[in-house]
Amino acid sequence: MRQTEIQFIRQQGFTTVDPDHRLYVALMFQPRTIAAVLALGVVLQSAWLFLALAAVLWWGTVFPAANLFDAAYNRLVSYPRGLPPLGVAPAPRRFALAMAATVALVIGAALLAGATSIAWGFEALFAIGSTAVVVGRVCAAANLYTRLTATGIHAPFVPRRT
Repeated sequence: MRQTEIQFIRQQGFTTVDPDHRLYVALMFQPRTIAAVLALGVVLQSAWLFLALAAVLWWGTVFPAANLFDAAYNRLVSYPRGLPPLGVAPAPRRFALAMAATVALVIGAALLAGATSIAWGFEALFAIGSTAVVVGRVCAAANLYTRLTATGIHAPFVPRRT
């Protein structure tokens, strides 16, 4: 297993001591599917496609045990092949899902409002992020979550005890 694959698994919040390559493949199902939908959305410039993507992504964020991407992977890939199913996503993965959902929502709303420049800018941002995950095995959103929580920013309104 490549070091970059192990790092990607760790970025997603999985703490398995010796991760299996199958976990990496399972974790990549969601970003690859999102990238394909994103590419279709960019070509079609369909607000409804981006809004539907945002809804599915937010669903997985709010109800992580019912993430539709993980359910599709479990049903279409892991179950028929006898592989272990994906469970509930750790916090860094859910945070990345929420960020992707927000960007998809902004793109859909911008397209509906006729603000194509804004939509194009966010589509470019989304495409860069998706490419970084799928090709470079780096999830900036999951890394951001880890950095924010490691510095104590996760509880900004609660004073720290000294």
